[in-house]
Amino acid sequence: MALSRALRCCQRVFSWIPVIIISSVVLWSYYAYVFELCFVAYLLIFHVCFIMFCWTYWKAIFTPPSTPSKKFHLSYSDKERYEMEERPDAQKQILTEIAKKLPIFTRAQSGAVRFCDRCQVIKPDRCHHCSVCETCVLKMDHHCPWVNNCVGFSNYKFFLLFLSYSMIYCVFIASTVFQYFLKFWVGDLPNGPAKFHVLFLLFVALMFFVSLMFLFGYHCWLVAKNRSTLEAFSAPVFQNGPDRNGFNVGLSRNLRQVFGEDKKLWFIPVFTSQGDGHYFPLRTLCESENPLLANEGKWMEDGGSDEESAVVSWLTLAS
Repeated sequence: MALSRALRCCQRVFSWIPVIIISSVVLWSYYAYVFELCFVAYLLIFHVCFIMFCWTYWKAIFTPPSTPSKKFHLSYSDKERYEMEERPDAQKQILTEIAKKLPIFTRAQSGAVRFCDRCQVIKPDRCHHCSVCETCVLKMDHHCPWVNNCVGFSNYKFFLLFLSYSMIYCVFIASTVFQYFLKFWVGDLPNGPAKFHVLFLLFVALMFFVSLMFLFGYHCWLVAKNRSTLEAFSAPVFQNGPDRNGFNVGLSRNLRQVFGEDKKLWFIPVFTSQGDGHYFPLRTLCESENPLLANEGKWMEDGGSDEESAVVSWLTLAS
């Protein structure tokens, strides 16, 4: 037991190494650009890029992953009934009965209600268990070692902005340093530490830009299709079978789900995503055939809050 705790402690310590590496590179780039090279004419724009990069990176790292609400946890009686039952088919039936009261449309590959034995929770649509964070994460996209955090519903917008401002930061540094890089090769720069900083600033900026460009482009495609990284590799399963486009409700509405209604706030790292991560409009469902509407009475009778009622109303309108 003590060994297991020690290993988990070491794992948590080592998981911060990628973040420390990125932070060190960024701090060095700030020192080299501002104090060593001191491009006065570019310092204002540089600091805007630097602040936005740091702000979005901080938000992506320290925004806790959203987890399922208490509505999706088994009650004491249901949990006792589930654990006492040894037959898998009977356990599956118990979960199916409980799920009828919840707005859940996706299923496991076997067709059963998705249930996490470790968290003892019925998984909402697009929710997955992260073995690193040791919890179920709403609309989980992936666990990113570079931010040492799960990228999901609570911070997906911040992660996208972090990628975009990282690219802008790299492009700005590379473009302003390039003219001095040319002078380095023709010998017009005086000998000194400036030569080293010019060479490595350009190299590091271009290297990071190329890798970020592919990653950012991939996530732009995911947002346009309203898919997570996990859903891109394994299509979500509905009652009618797997469907990669099950949550795709059109480009405009897909963007608003992530960035919100107010376009003035799209490029600022404040939370503006729609909903609360438990319910998502479906492409194939209309109001007349939406199972959620049939269960809305049960959902509210079981003690749903005003906030949950508002989310149900939002899903009804969006569908």
